[in-house]
Amino acid sequence: MTFIEFKKNLLDAEISLPKFSKLIKVSEKNLQSYKKKGEVPNPIAVTVACFVEMKKAGLDYREIVTNLNLKAKTKEGVGFAKKSKKAATAEN
Repeated sequence: MTFIEFKKNLLDAEISLPKFSKLIKVSEKNLQSYKKKGEVPNPIAVTVACFVEMKKAGLDYREIVTNLNLKAKTKEGVGFAKKSKKAATAEN
């Protein structure tokens, strides 16, 4: 799916890109990066296409996804995070 098709599908599903990113727990920056690539990954394409069909069928996809209790993935070891007291003590 091209990024343009992805954006059209978001409109059909009546959800903005920022709200879509929060709902599926993927950073908006990550989703915006697909604009340069021109295509979105298959899982994102399938997700938004399903949202469109659910909307047409009168199903509340937002409630269904919210009930999944998805967790945002975070990168560990990036940047200058503070060391825990345990780790700092072990080094000394």
